[in-house]
Amino acid sequence: MNKAQLIDAIAAEAKVTKADAKKALDAFVKTTQVALKKGDRVALVGFGSFSVAERNARTGRNPQTGKPITIKAKKVVKFKAGSDLNDSVQ
Repeated sequence: MNKAQLIDAIAAEAKVTKADAKKALDAFVKTTQVALKKGDRVALVGFGSFSVAERNARTGRNPQTGKPITIKAKKVVKFKAGSDLNDSVQ
């Protein structure tokens, strides 16, 4: 499902216009990005939680040459599915 299809589905489920659904989705994405950038955790009970984790620097290999390369440390976004979401997929 792409963004346009998600907006259509939200509009149909919530019985709102597609424009309102797009505004709501965009607001959710922007708010989540701001919270994660500040280091906060975003938790939606039953659905899941978004958080930021630190990935340490490590040594990898260039797949073309096989030579070792250094991969820099960085922050990554993690999502952990909630129990209701896991149960609905089973």
